[in-house]
Amino acid sequence: MHTLKELAQLVGGRVAGDENIVISDVATLEEAEAGTISFIANPRYRPLVFQTKASAIVTGENIEGISPAQLIVREPYLAFSKLVARFHPPSHPDWGIDGRAYVGKNTLIGRDSHIAPFCYVESNVQIGSRVHLYPHVYIGTGSVVYDDTVLYPNVTLYHHTTVGKRCIIHSGCVIGADGFGFAKDGPKNVKIQQIGRVEIGDDVEIGANTTIDRAALGVTRIGSGTKIDNLVQIAHNVHIGENSLIASQTGISGSTQVGNSVVIAGQVGIIGHLKIGDQVMIGAQSGIAKDVPDRSVVSGSPAFNHSDWLKAVSVFRELPGMRRTLNELKKRADVEQPEGDKK
Repeated sequence: MHTLKELAQLVGGRVAGDENIVISDVATLEEAEAGTISFIANPRYRPLVFQTKASAIVTGENIEGISPAQLIVREPYLAFSKLVARFHPPSHPDWGIDGRAYVGKNTLIGRDSHIAPFCYVESNVQIGSRVHLYPHVYIGTGSVVYDDTVLYPNVTLYHHTTVGKRCIIHSGCVIGADGFGFAKDGPKNVKIQQIGRVEIGDDVEIGANTTIDRAALGVTRIGSGTKIDNLVQIAHNVHIGENSLIASQTGISGSTQVGNSVVIAGQVGIIGHLKIGDQVMIGAQSGIAKDVPDRSVVSGSPAFNHSDWLKAVSVFRELPGMRRTLNELKKRADVEQPEGDKK
């Protein structure tokens, strides 16, 4: 439990109301009870702050006429995430190295790391300190997993995969599988051996059932701080910069370079060998068929400037009505045309 004053010091905010209120947990505006703290970051939920039973609310501005105390901060969502971490810090079972796990020869395991039952760690692997491997994790030979990283159940790291510090890799991820590379020999498709590797930086989170292919030659790289959603496909030799966000069902084809602080919304498709610049934003269901310069905002398939796309979509919705109007004008013109002028 913490007083509201203590929480304000934690997130760098100020209190409007009773700073000595004791807070025991976090909650949504709808589910909050006395003793909990909630937040508002989206104006559409503003009516709920007048109905909530929360004892306090994290907000970006003072809201008049509400009963809960207010913790006023510059970034409410960020501040609330820190409060969630304070009340619900991550925890993992302390298995040690379970006797039902397999660990190969010449594998180094750092202090306070935990390997669950039925994990399979090949030879010549390096595992750092305080690493957690959940059941049925597979780590291939020559791989490295650095300190404080968590691999949830059924994660597969193929050989010579590197995962940085403080990473979170969720269930069902496959990292380092062969890239999709084939050469034609007449009607036959001949496999091109994929002999590269995957390197993942620090503080990366990868969602469930995402796949990241090894490079054909060289490296597929995910930069530090990047967060990848569930069900994302990243092909061979792709390089993704730092602190980027990639939403679910996105597919990035081979040898594409994605810059730093890029935001890619859901169901985006990007063809191969492109360059996506820094601080680019790509709208949902976009198809990217050419390079995108730094700080661009694009949408559509094929994608183009987002504001122009919004205008085009509004016109597209009006096309049926425009067609009806055009047909009516054409009929009227035919009726009004003098008899001698008709052909």
